[in-house]
Amino acid sequence: MNKQKRQEIFERLRAADPTPTTELNFNNNFELLISVILSAQATDVSVNKATEELYKVANSPAAMAALGVSGLKKYIRTIGLFNTKAENVIKTCKILVKEHDSEVPDNREALEALPGVGRKTANVVLNTAFRQIAMAVDTHIFRVSNRTGIAPGKNVVEVEKRLLRLVPEEFLLDAHHWLILHGRYTCLARKPRCGSCTIEDLCEFKQKTES
Repeated sequence: MNKQKRQEIFERLRAADPTPTTELNFNNNFELLISVILSAQATDVSVNKATEELYKVANSPAAMAALGVSGLKKYIRTIGLFNTKAENVIKTCKILVKEHDSEVPDNREALEALPGVGRKTANVVLNTAFRQIAMAVDTHIFRVSNRTGIAPGKNVVEVEKRLLRLVPEEFLLDAHHWLILHGRYTCLARKPRCGSCTIEDLCEFKQKTES
């Protein structure tokens, strides 16, 4: 795919959604961090349903740490892998209180040192909370990048690096959100909705569908 096509693709995605953002519900950086940790191998809908009640009683590291693992589990047991996630979240909250003055750090090294926070989670927080250029490559972005030809790669890190290099600079800050939403609602895994896709004529996927 050439530079001109990528430029047009992101111009269209921006025109359709000028201010894209995560579909996770949060009111502060701490809530965002916790929601992203909980969203691993789970839907944003399931996370939002659980955190709606959780954040009413604990929306700070100290308050959540006070719940303890068993107390937290009561709120998140409907989310996949809730046992492990509860342990990681409580450990993370204690570290935030002890080492970061209860604030979410704004750098990758400190974020990835937190239990339950990997490269993808750190990228989401850096981009969404701190508006830093970062690509959180999940299954949707990996699929869209490869299928369309925007930034093909054999693994998520390869795709991430290519996106950072190939996406036109003016779109880098929001590209992660446009791509994930495109993959979630249009460029579906089993049967992409090519017929209703705004970038169908620019996409280099050969097995296009009519729907």
